[in-house]
Amino acid sequence: MYEAHFGLRAKPFALAPDTSFLFPSRRHGFGLLALKYGLVNQASFALLTGEVGSGKTLLVHKLLSELGPEFHAGLIGHTGPGFGNLLQWICVAFELDHHGKTLAGQFQAFTDFLRRTHAEGRRAVLIVDEAQNLGTAQLEELRALSNVNVDRKLVLQILLVGQPELRQMLGRPELRQFAQRIGSEYHLAGLARPETRDYVRHRLRLAGGDAVLIGEEAIDLAWEAAGGIPRLVNQLCDQALVYAMGDGAPAVGAEVMRAVIADRAAGGLWRASGT
Repeated sequence: MYEAHFGLRAKPFALAPDTSFLFPSRRHGFGLLALKYGLVNQASFALLTGEVGSGKTLLVHKLLSELGPEFHAGLIGHTGPGFGNLLQWICVAFELDHHGKTLAGQFQAFTDFLRRTHAEGRRAVLIVDEAQNLGTAQLEELRALSNVNVDRKLVLQILLVGQPELRQMLGRPELRQFAQRIGSEYHLAGLARPETRDYVRHRLRLAGGDAVLIGEEAIDLAWEAAGGIPRLVNQLCDQALVYAMGDGAPAVGAEVMRAVIADRAAGGLWRASGT
């Protein structure tokens, strides 16, 4: 909508995960490194947590784009109420035929897949996003599946990605055996103020715009209101560009950003940091 007005090739603050816009912040670098470290060191489990909108799913897609042929990856991208049979979704993630099969039949199909994968000299990697929605029983089921091995070798690695509640859940006494199997973990915090400035400028440049299209004071206001969470920063910056275009302004200044934050707060769906 505003791309032509500001001379942009694309929307710089689209909410859909796009690895081409990944900003190499120190925090996101460590998050990606934790996942890779878990794989390279053949950990049964690796864990990545972070607030909603912190960039976890973006890192998952970045990891998938960089996995070598020695890995066969399967992704469960959503869990929630009515999720149902975990093993069935694992079969779907790895594109295994599960239709009409009993639970035992699904387990057999999965273990046969693991044996084939091992025979090919590869390891299966199961990534479970939004894993905070799994229950204790389903986490224990994952732990049991991680014990499946071929020729005493690890053939399945599991990456759990979720909100902070997942970390709290894994701290429960009844899940201590599970927690002890996590070989690599990282919590993705919000961006610091200087990182947020660089983040916004990075995305503007990639979209073909001027890096100072959104002023430093305006970025700082967005950072404060969003608590450094990238998705929320994106929302504010995207709407600020709309407001600036509506005013016929050549750039986004502090007053425009204040107006956006005030209007979002007044709408009741946005809670500015510290309010």
